[in-house]
Amino acid sequence: MAQKEGGGRVKTGDHLGAKVIAGAPTAGGGVVVEVREKKGPLRAAIPTMPFPLAVICLFLNTFIPGLGTFISAFTVLCGARSELISERGVCCVFWLNVAAALIQILTAVIMVGWIMSIFWGMDMVILAISDGYRDQGLPQDV
Repeated sequence: MAQKEGGGRVKTGDHLGAKVIAGAPTAGGGVVVEVREKKGPLRAAIPTMPFPLAVICLFLNTFIPGLGTFISAFTVLCGARSELISERGVCCVFWLNVAAALIQILTAVIMVGWIMSIFWGMDMVILAISDGYRDQGLPQDV
């Protein structure tokens, strides 16, 4: 069931994206050290915005599919971070967000775009919350 990959990792068919170290115990025969969700380029392009703005984008995406995603594209130009900016640049990430918004708008008629739009807004809020916890940190000695 499990195959050993290079670098001491065990590849299992059940845990997609999971990195497992060989030799330590788990239910499948290894210890999960790190689990990363593999995101496509559109999903990785979602910007990390301030929490209030992310909530506004979620609200807009809920009632007018794609509008919150379209607005979030402009936050990339204003300095919002994204996982893809280091790889593809700000301009490409902006256009990926605009493309996601257009997909949501065009497919909203068949409900797919509306559902996608709501999930997109939820991801924006989740990213804003997780970034807020990361920024809090512990007090540092001066």
